[in-house]
Amino acid sequence: MNTRKKLADLAKTIRSKNAGTDKITFDIIFREKATYETVKRSGALTPETVCEILNVDRARLTDFVEYDPAFAIKFTILRLRPSGSAGDGDIFGAQQYAPFLDLMIDISN
Repeated sequence: MNTRKKLADLAKTIRSKNAGTDKITFDIIFREKATYETVKRSGALTPETVCEILNVDRARLTDFVEYDPAFAIKFTILRLRPSGSAGDGDIFGAQQYAPFLDLMIDISN
């Protein structure tokens, strides 16, 4: 049976924030190892899927780390313009995580 859950129901924290003036970093952190490992195995969060979800070119993804000691998946993208510059719609980078909330994860693995 294929069982799916939203990432927001599995993760303890889903957030985005500035990583300097030219980058936004994302943290997806889980409470327990088993859930973290399930999400990793699902293939729903990879460099390719992250770029697709955020609708960004792969060249803008500077880092993608599955950090086992913290049960966290972390990634960073280059901004199109520096934080706070003319036309920047999210000076703190804190509103960029929303597309990940409803991401469906196959938990039947």
